[in-house]
Amino acid sequence: MNDYLIRGTAMDGKVRAFAVNTTELVEEIRQRQESWPTATAALGRAATVGVIMGAMLKNEEKLTIQIKGNGPMGQIVVDANAHGEVRAYADHPQVQMPSNAQNKLDVAGAVGREGSIFVTKDLGMKEPYRGSIPIISGELGEDFTYYFAKSEQTPSAVSVGVLVEKEMSVKVAGGFVIQLLPGLSDDEITEIEQKLGQIKPMTELLEENKSLEQILQEILPSVQILDQMDVKFKCHCSREKVEGTLVSLGEEELNKIIEEDQQAEVVCHFCNEKYQFNGEELKKLVSKNFS
Repeated sequence: MNDYLIRGTAMDGKVRAFAVNTTELVEEIRQRQESWPTATAALGRAATVGVIMGAMLKNEEKLTIQIKGNGPMGQIVVDANAHGEVRAYADHPQVQMPSNAQNKLDVAGAVGREGSIFVTKDLGMKEPYRGSIPIISGELGEDFTYYFAKSEQTPSAVSVGVLVEKEMSVKVAGGFVIQLLPGLSDDEITEIEQKLGQIKPMTELLEENKSLEQILQEILPSVQILDQMDVKFKCHCSREKVEGTLVSLGEEELNKIIEEDQQAEVVCHFCNEKYQFNGEELKKLVSKNFS
């Protein structure tokens, strides 16, 4: 089955729920980034959160997540929109760490246990919304639980996971976010917390071929699914955008490239697409934009 996301509500609209299968998305990111297992898990968790946060947007709104930890992966960047389209990259995707104390991939060691997470939302306003939190664990699920509570004042439970095969491909990936809205009683909150405490990790549930609907029903028996959306990797780079990047270097720098290299190659961070420009094409860019 292709990757997809579902959105639902429970307890008379006082709980909002999202669940997503991102197995194919994370595998494509792995292939494009040529990432190693621990880095794949970190990228996959970040991208999965990005998918869900994108689903909280409307129309042409979009967001960017920047995870700047002190681990060897460097910065992780995720772009997502309201249509289930996501892309992601890491500064250093060829990172592999020894297993952690739970004998699992040490995502926190790769990301870093200190640093910051920044979220920028383009909501079509004059200025974008910006939120940030300190990294509290580096495992990312806990970090985004903290983000929702502190930056968006919405108590949430975030679970994301990626299971990587021995030959480095992605076996399963996905996650869920449960958000508590005003009006819940203490007993209802306790009931949800107990269910969350009993549920298996997301990767185990997906390995058992549980559907997203079944997963949400385990936490919220009264959940009503409102809609479903396909999820996919999509990069928005283009030759025109790369030309704009080259022009932004300025006339002097472009002429220097023409003189010294007679060509330029620009590689997209997200999809690794290579854009090549020969000397004549660079001269045309100079003539068109600076004459």
